[in-house]
Amino acid sequence: MSPRPKSAVARPGRAARARAAALRNQLLQSVFLPLRQDRTAQLRYAAILDGHTVNLHARLPESAGLPESAEVVLSRGRHTFTAEARVYEGPDGEALVDAVVLLGAEVGGAPTGPGRWRLRLRLRSGRRTRVVPLLLVTPPVPYSGPTKPMTASSVTGERHRLGRSFRGSARVVSTGARPSAEVLKVHLTHAGVTVDFRLLGIRAEQPWAEFVASGRRLEQPVTGPAPGILRVDVPLDRMPPRGNRPDHWDIVLCGADGRRLRLGRRLHDVRNPLRVFAMRSLAITPPGHPPMIVQPRYTPAGNLRVTCTRMPEAG
Repeated sequence: MSPRPKSAVARPGRAARARAAALRNQLLQSVFLPLRQDRTAQLRYAAILDGHTVNLHARLPESAGLPESAEVVLSRGRHTFTAEARVYEGPDGEALVDAVVLLGAEVGGAPTGPGRWRLRLRLRSGRRTRVVPLLLVTPPVPYSGPTKPMTASSVTGERHRLGRSFRGSARVVSTGARPSAEVLKVHLTHAGVTVDFRLLGIRAEQPWAEFVASGRRLEQPVTGPAPGILRVDVPLDRMPPRGNRPDHWDIVLCGADGRRLRLGRRLHDVRNPLRVFAMRSLAITPPGHPPMIVQPRYTPAGNLRVTCTRMPEAG
């Protein structure tokens, strides 16, 4: 008996998760929302922008009145962080709250670590203090267009998303940076090409780079010109095209532990890095070789690739 394809095995799992999500949403809308709407602040807008900025807009329950002040409370276990919020009266007389919460000590925000963080509001009127949950009725929906929601912080690489408990209370779910080699800058001159990059979510011992094309593999040393920055010079003198077709070279970071990472640019919100992050091509003459056209570019997946093409007059 032949084994079932992986796609056939995974399909029932996806269907079960979809049914569970539909049941959960039905319970939230029909049971928990009516029961909790007088004791919670209902989020009308909630999104994480640029990978680490939480934007919130909520309507307070009528029982809260119009508080003198409010703040967002972000908590997990014994760790608690707060951020100021603005309270004001809406056009229909309802009490509204706007807040911005920064995530990550590197950007001057809450030093949140991996885990699920509760989001609540602390309301103050005179000496009276009240804490209410933030109810996330509808999770953020990805939008279409030339840009997309940031799934990770461009500063730290850490990932944050908005979630909710079974009863609908808002949560910030944080995870560490995925192991990656993120390109910082490509220096392109008539003398050659140099790539600066940084490591996220990983430490590399005795790193080196490999330039890989079809049937060819070149090793190149990696240097560290500044703290947190690694650099590799593109070995163009060993990359002349062998034929009339272009050679496409991928750059792979290697370490003593055997891990391999493609250099690329992924901490952005554009859907087409090939077009948005386009770089010019140059005619470069490597020592001892005829001139060739060199063009670094990003693939649709964000990987950095160096294309070398023989110049017609050099044939």
